[in-house]
Amino acid sequence: MIDWKKYLIVFFITIFLFGTALYLSSYLTNKKLNNLRSVQDIIALDILSSETRYSLLKQSSCKYLTNESILSDELNTIGARLEFMEKQLGVEDKDVLQLKKYYSLLEIKDYQLMSELSEKCDTDPVFVLYFYSNDCDDCKRQGYVLDSLLKKYPELRVYSFDSNLDAVAIRTLISIFGVTEKLPTIFLEKKLHVGFQEMETLEAIISPKFPEISEEESQETNVELE
Repeated sequence: MIDWKKYLIVFFITIFLFGTALYLSSYLTNKKLNNLRSVQDIIALDILSSETRYSLLKQSSCKYLTNESILSDELNTIGARLEFMEKQLGVEDKDVLQLKKYYSLLEIKDYQLMSELSEKCDTDPVFVLYFYSNDCDDCKRQGYVLDSLLKKYPELRVYSFDSNLDAVAIRTLISIFGVTEKLPTIFLEKKLHVGFQEMETLEAIISPKFPEISEEESQETNVELE
């Protein structure tokens, strides 16, 4: 005879386990989405804050504006949050792409502002405009090189632009600097560098702009030799 009681117990246990797993999956998914929405709100607020600061900084004195970290810190923070969203949602997610466009516009604004201020305040900042695409292996390697340069030269200003991003401002920038389809491409010291660039190549151009860092390295080397 069929033991219906046994089958009913197994059936209810299966339903319970399935329901519990479904609930946990739904709970974790909703929690993840809420966290991402929170990041989106933070990024949107950061963007609005940065846009407001641009207007204020243009009216400030050179004594205040010569601080190179005024805007780069904010851009780095927004960039890190965008990178988090790309990993969570994917590079093709519509929300990620929209926020990426805003971030790119902020980078362009920062570049324009710092270029104007360098003339107004007689400073000589070093700008690196980096054009890449997400489906480019050399671009990933180039990104690591630029990250290493930023750690060594904190006052370096690196602006990264996704060449495949559907944004009029980026297309205009690509046209102005004569960027071709071959990526990665770097615009540094009024010259276009096409293809992957070794760290030594870029550092040979950058280091003369930061003699104090080169001097510190020389002193450290002498101490080690002694």
